Amino acid sequence: MLSLDAYSQWLGIEILECELGRCKVGMTIRKEMLNSMNKAHGGISYSLADTAFGFAANTHGKYAVSIETSINHIEALNEDDYLVAESVIEKVNNKLGFNIIEVKRNDELVALFKGVVYRTQKDWE
Repeated sequence: MLSLDAYSQWLGIEILECELGRCKVGMTIRKEMLNSMNKAHGGISYSLADTAFGFAANTHGKYAVSIETSINHIEALNEDDYLVAESVIEKVNNKLGFNIIEVKRNDELVALFKGVVYRTQKDWE
């Protein structure tokens, strides 16, 4: 999936761990990701969490697409901060999956993302 995801590649996201129902990704905040207050734009941690969410949701071999997401930004982020987001599927059934994604800077929780995914019947090839 990462090789087909130009946006996640542009962000510099790397897959740290990935297994059935779980994915951990990381990235470094760059200067061009900062807002007018010289802090990381909220969309950066959101995008990292969303990537972890999408990758974990698709580990079951079926195309899965988000239908609802939200994030709580807990701490401000700076240039050169290295972030890690881990998505774990909390609940899954035939059509829906429910994920909680923690975004951390070292051991500090900096954002909390919740996502609901719709699981299609289309197989990944």
